[in-house]
Amino acid sequence: MARRSGAEGGEAYDASPFVPEGADLGALRRAAGGCRGCPLYRDATGTVFGEGEPSARLVLVGEQPGDQEDRQGRPFVGPAGGVLGRAVQEAGIDPAEAYVTNAVKHFKFQQAERGKRRIHKTPGLREIGACRPWLRAELRLIDPEVVVALGATAGKSLFGPSFRVTEQRGVVLPMPALDGEEGGEGAGVLVATIHPSAVLRADAEARAAAYAGLVADLRVAAGVLNA
Repeated sequence: MARRSGAEGGEAYDASPFVPEGADLGALRRAAGGCRGCPLYRDATGTVFGEGEPSARLVLVGEQPGDQEDRQGRPFVGPAGGVLGRAVQEAGIDPAEAYVTNAVKHFKFQQAERGKRRIHKTPGLREIGACRPWLRAELRLIDPEVVVALGATAGKSLFGPSFRVTEQRGVVLPMPALDGEEGGEGAGVLVATIHPSAVLRADAEARAAAYAGLVADLRVAAGVLNA
């Protein structure tokens, strides 16, 4: 497993040795299947890489694969993906122009005490940092006009650990540099919003407002695309 010196008290995980230089998206996807940059690969079914056209104008970055995504090997095919798909279309975004991926490419979970249910666990900063080279490679190849960070994990992957969805959502932000490099990952901009799973977790009274907020933030991204 690739490791490097980290700032969290111990070694930090690092996927960069597994990321091939000069690869297209297809080659990146194949290489990601063999990633051993952090321990999450040990329990996950497999790597879940991004999907979409290399010419996509918009990149949607989520947190990590969920249970269904891990089993099917595709991003956003579970309940949260259904919410996102509806919200994207309602916001006026053509799904064909969107590339979907996650900040972390393996499913982090704990096994339920009874039964076979796998319970989602939020990736830590070391796991987010380990997977950042994959996200950076995707963004460099696609060079989208807009990146949408869906939730805290995606935001921290792109902005760093100080990111807060509640403070930075729904506004057009300059695309940040990844891994401290000068300049952003292309000339695009970034819009942050909640993860669609937050809509599903909301109680009945709050769910409609949470969904409306997600759509409103995506309309900000759509406004940039349609400008």
